[in-house]
Amino acid sequence: MEQIYTPGMNWISVLELNWVFVLGILLLIVGFLLAAVEMAMPGFGAAGIGSIVCLVIGVFCTTDSLAEGAVVTLAVLALLGVMLAVVLWLFSRGKLKSPLVLEEEQKRTEGYISSADLNYLLGKRGRALTDLRPSGTGIFDDIKFDVVTEGGYITKDTPLEIIRVDGLRLVVREV
Repeated sequence: MEQIYTPGMNWISVLELNWVFVLGILLLIVGFLLAAVEMAMPGFGAAGIGSIVCLVIGVFCTTDSLAEGAVVTLAVLALLGVMLAVVLWLFSRGKLKSPLVLEEEQKRTEGYISSADLNYLLGKRGRALTDLRPSGTGIFDDIKFDVVTEGGYITKDTPLEIIRVDGLRLVVREV
């Protein structure tokens, strides 16, 4: 077996440097795997933080100079960008199940209504929970709503009727 002779270094120190390099490569691989997990299940938890730590330490272990570090860092960022593009493409094609998208539907037939669809309240009668000056809170069928009068002052506990729905605005008058 032939030994490499470098002034000031023996074969043990060369072997140790190779282990640091190998450790750096392993950390980069683990960092990319953790980044993929974080991209598939976002949340910036252990996978995201672990990915950042592994990638940063991996860059330090695999480079010898600032210029090499800058090049490797740009390569790591480019690979992360490609990984993100692939993951987003897979999500858009439905090949990966996105944890961010709700798959259940809330249908009107099951009792769900949109907050923008308040027309069903027209003509309902209730009472003022607060003084209406001209806005305040009214209760209709045991549900509290923010309401507005036609412009006048209505005292608390006065009977009310919803006379108009303007988007999310319920206009009431005293009964």
